[in-house]
Amino acid sequence: MSFANAFTARLGTHPIIQAPMAGVATPELAAAVSNAGALGSLGIGASTVAQARQMIEQTQALTDRPFNVNVFCHAPAVRDAAREQAWLRHLQPLFDEFAVEPPAALDEIYKSFATDDQLFEMLLDTRPAVVSFHFGLPSAAQLQAFKQAGIFTLASATNLPEALQIQQLGFDGIVAQGIEAGGHRGMFDPQAVDERLSTSVLVRLLANHIDLPIIAAGGIMDGQGIRAALDLGAAAAQLGTAFILCPESAANQGYRANLKSPRAAVTRLTATLSGRPARGIVNRFIEHAERGGVQPAAYPLAYDAAKQLNGAAARAGSDEFAAHWAGQGAPLARQLPARELVELLVQEWQGL
Repeated sequence: MSFANAFTARLGTHPIIQAPMAGVATPELAAAVSNAGALGSLGIGASTVAQARQMIEQTQALTDRPFNVNVFCHAPAVRDAAREQAWLRHLQPLFDEFAVEPPAALDEIYKSFATDDQLFEMLLDTRPAVVSFHFGLPSAAQLQAFKQAGIFTLASATNLPEALQIQQLGFDGIVAQGIEAGGHRGMFDPQAVDERLSTSVLVRLLANHIDLPIIAAGGIMDGQGIRAALDLGAAAAQLGTAFILCPESAANQGYRANLKSPRAAVTRLTATLSGRPARGIVNRFIEHAERGGVQPAAYPLAYDAAKQLNGAAARAGSDEFAAHWAGQGAPLARQLPARELVELLVQEWQGL
């Protein structure tokens, strides 16, 4: 049996995954995608354990089909008071614009799976069909526990060395994240040299060296893109930006308006919003933050500053300081209910 057939047979889905998209994916979106025959996903990296449990249980109440739960597995931030204060001073003019004071200090607003035993236990208790990892890998003991619980495991890789680590640890599949992808780049070490491989090159590279199912991710927006990824050797394709305009997503009106406008054609990979490289629609925050050569605070400390600034801007009616993550295929986004979008993707992929 081919990897493609083995992957879809194991989960009983089309070779289509809705990307987790923490903060955008909802139980309603994940369930609608899964009910349509693809694999829906939840991103819980920005949630507390209690919030994550509620999201999983809500999704389980809306579908009896498999869905994926994604966690952030980053190394905790290395604190550097001088760097953090320099970053806040750099953002001071933006806070001044809205007549609010920047925070006196930055908080590590997102806890990593790597340091959260309660999250690990909650996932074993709720047992989603799939658990996936971004930014790094769990321990061998944790991975074995998931496998013993019958949970299918995935991890993101942006290059061959990361993929080899994933294979060696014993994962069930690899999400090959190309440079075109929206949102956070899954690289294990954000300080390492990034070759910025395209999705097509990365999939072919992994197909020649990896003995696991590969999920292509990055810049895929339609069925033709899915078919191309499968032809390159992927077992499935993961689409994120394609699902943002679905009414079931949590994207607000400003986000949706940007994605439907010419601004969607201008995205940038930047660490300024969160402290880690991530691709989003260029806005005033990114333009200001990238001037002057000031190093952002570490992830997720920089995100604390950006979110507080965006909160002040939003109260004043501005969306110019929000993280509107989007991939390079953003101009191809279509506004459809999730079920209809999945059905259309299947038709396009199959050439119907």
